[in-house]
Amino acid sequence: MRNDRHHHQSRRRFLGHVGALAAGTAFSPLLRAADESEPPAFPMGKAEHCIMLWLGGGMAQIDTFDPKRMGDAKASPKKAGAYYPAIDTAVRGVQVCEHLPMTARLMERCTALRTVNHDVIDEHAAAVNRMHTGRNVSGTVVYPSIGSVIAHERGAASDGVPAYVVCGYPNLTRGPGFLGSKHGYIYLTDTESGPAALKRPEYVDAARQARREELLDVLRKPSADGPLGDYDSAVEESLRLSGPEFMRIFDLKEEKGTLRERYGGEFGQRCLLGRRLIESGVRFVEISHNLNFINGTGWDTHNQGQLNQHILIKELDVAFSALIEDLEARKMLDKTLIVISSEFGRPPEFDGGGGRGHQSTAFTCVLAGGGLKHCGAYGETDDLAKNVVSDPVSVPDLFATIHATMGIDPSKVLYDGDRPVPITDGGTPIKALLG
Repeated sequence: MRNDRHHHQSRRRFLGHVGALAAGTAFSPLLRAADESEPPAFPMGKAEHCIMLWLGGGMAQIDTFDPKRMGDAKASPKKAGAYYPAIDTAVRGVQVCEHLPMTARLMERCTALRTVNHDVIDEHAAAVNRMHTGRNVSGTVVYPSIGSVIAHERGAASDGVPAYVVCGYPNLTRGPGFLGSKHGYIYLTDTESGPAALKRPEYVDAARQARREELLDVLRKPSADGPLGDYDSAVEESLRLSGPEFMRIFDLKEEKGTLRERYGGEFGQRCLLGRRLIESGVRFVEISHNLNFINGTGWDTHNQGQLNQHILIKELDVAFSALIEDLEARKMLDKTLIVISSEFGRPPEFDGGGGRGHQSTAFTCVLAGGGLKHCGAYGETDDLAKNVVSDPVSVPDLFATIHATMGIDPSKVLYDGDRPVPITDGGTPIKALLG
């Protein structure tokens, strides 16, 4: 019996060594990259902040940043193609649609990534998750959003502000996943009033708030670790942020009227707020551009939504160009990466109602500022912006480029407990942009 037990123990040790060796072999490049003593394998940028303009619903690349030959939604049969004529930009050979004239003049500061692609087309929620976490939904791992990863890696740039703010509706795909609530976001839907959860009722003055916090300290038991510890940290953070120093950032009336007008309507005011947030030290801001559905459908332009798509494009043009120029005037553009993103694109064909369906084989995301070596456009699609012809950009490649621009090693490994999780799903930064 003793010899059998010794044999089994030796066998378990042997299998354990073999398993460790196999795991070390499989993850060795990643684990080596995680070693801070080794330099990153990719060029690293020096951007300090990121503002993501989220066009929920699916921006039609052929009607915005990757224009092609004109189509006709009213012909019988309908002719596939662009809905609007194209115009030249400040970058020779690069065109955009006619409703982006202000952006066209600034394309030297931008790069339209025309060959972003993934394999999710039928479900908006799954595609939104892919474009926020860089991965498919998993039954075993809740992956963090790119905003939470950046918050985790870089933290807030100043004391007294959160690292991550969402100007839009809350959603699980924007959350911290296995990184924990400490690296989540605060959100707001009303630009003028700021985050509703942080705003004190008018009848609660400073003295009354102080008494409430004293009572909370008495009732709360120490719980440094686990979910209760995360909850306590979140409560402390919310109490700290509810003070006047942080809340005054949301008072856009402090800005000159001419500047507020330059940013345009509701979406533009959120972009102005985004600039104020990063100026205060917030590291990552996501700004949604589909809260009011001013064209009837937002960017999900099926059927009749296509008819007024130009309203959205014009509003994007005004706000995006104002943000670039404002940051540049403040000498913050090279330190701030602006990302225009969407869950997928739209095909060149028109549906029965004259709108467009979904397409993920090729669509466009836009990068601006961030100290990148911009070229107006990167990657080439076919004659109808339907398939990638050259320089494909996977979602992990896009994420790796964003991370590298922000000075985060895209080959780093994070940990879900003891489980190693690469920071991107095998992504490679676009070296032509990073130098």
